[in-house]
This record gives sequence, structure tokens and C-alpha cells, in this order.
Amino acid sequence: MTISHFRPLVVPPSDHGGRHRYVHVVGSAVWIDERPADSSWGAHFIGIVDGEAWWGVDVPGDDDPSDGASLDLRAFYGRWPEHHWLAAGRAVQIVEWARTHRFCGRCGVPTELVPGERAMRCPRCGLLSFPRLAPAMITLVTRGEGDNQQALLARGVQWTTPMFSCLAGFVEPGESLEGAVIREVHEEVGVIVREPRYFGSQPWPFPNSLMIGFRAEFESGEIVCDPSEIAEAAWFRRDELPMVPPPISIARRLIDAWLSA
Repeated sequence: MTISHFRPLVVPPSDHGGRHRYVHVVGSAVWIDERPADSSWGAHFIGIVDGEAWWGVDVPGDDDPSDGASLDLRAFYGRWPEHHWLAAGRAVQIVEWARTHRFCGRCGVPTELVPGERAMRCPRCGLLSFPRLAPAMITLVTRGEGDNQQALLARGVQWTTPMFSCLAGFVEPGESLEGAVIREVHEEVGVIVREPRYFGSQPWPFPNSLMIGFRAEFESGEIVCDPSEIAEAAWFRRDELPMVPPPISIARRLIDAWLSA
């Protein structure tokens, strides 16, 4: 994933003399313009993208400066460069964080932005609130060797298309990433895996996750799906894959790396 042209920052560089660009966050969709639609709306600095200073603009719920032209982040992907998608996703997450932390979670007093930091502070009790990030593991489980090697893919109960993907789940407090891989695979499909190996990571702004990819080896067990999470799961050889996720996701990167091995 190319991120060389996007530098996330909290405050604009003091010597920045270039252009500015504004990511208007309309609900959870985005519309980008060279100027803010309304200077009274809250704006949060996102970083430097291709030499331009990008801002996330919090559009009030009853306004739409795009006149219906805003795009959700899934539709945005592929229409703009990937590092623009990363910056737009950061804008959505930071604006949503600001929207949902306007009051102290401890005493209810209105919060204040902390100068120079990505934080909200309660002026009464001092509680600091930072942008929320939910780490989630995603893993491609394989068994066998060579041309006959198979990958374990599953279809979620909420999915409206017959797509199969890697197994994924959120990391629990006090749990290692590797431990989350082993636990989630067993909980979702009843299989025990060994030797989780780190593959890569991806910011995933749906709404505020960090996907951490792994490969893992099958050890034992038969597929028994958790009916609340998994509609069906199966082992697939490279030449018999079902519909898999689009290139936007790290799941596809895991599958493509396995296919090319």
C-alpha cells in the first residue's frame, strides 16, 4: 500500500505555503473542495497530501454542500489515488471522533480541543479523550502443501453477496494479536490453528479499525460455524476459489499473496 504522498499530522507545518484542500464529511461520506463550504463549521487538520494541506470539515447533519455528490469511502476507493483514500478515511474518523466527544464521558461537561494534540480535555475533571482505534486481526488459514494446499474462507451472516473472505475479529483487552488469531478462528469456525505469522496492516475506517493481517497453519478440528457470525465456511484450493473481496481490503491482499506463492 502506497502512503508516501500522505503525511498524517496534527497541526499544519509552520512553513507551509502551498494549497489547502477540504474534505467535507457529510454523515460518513466525503466531498472534497479547494475551500470550506462554510468557515463556521469545525475543521480538523489531517496532514499533507501531495504538498497540499488537507482538512476534515464537520458538516452539520442538516447540510450538504455537495448537493448529493459526496461519496462513501467504499465508492471513493478506486476513483481517487489510494493515498487520497487514506487521507479521506482519516478525515472521516477524526471528524466522527470530534462529533462523539463533545462532552466529558466522566462528568458531562463540554470538552475542549487540546492545542497541538489530537485530544479533547474536560475543563472540569481533566479527562483526556483521544481518537478511538479498534485493533482487529484478520487471518488466512491454510492446510496442506504445494498445489493441493487449501485456504479456509468464510461468508459472514450479514453479507448480501455470496462472497467468501478471511476470518477476522476484534482483539480483546489483555490479549496479544497472535492470541486473538487463535481464539477468533476457533470461536468462528471451530478450527485450531498454530504459528500465526504477521503479514501486514491496513487502516480500515469502517468506522475506526486497524486491520492486522496474519497467516496461520491449520492444526486440528472440523469446521463448525458460529451461526451468529458465519453463514458458511469451507476449504478451497487455488483453482476453485469462490467470489473473494475486492482489492480495497487486506483480505484480498492475503488471498492474492497466497495465490502467487
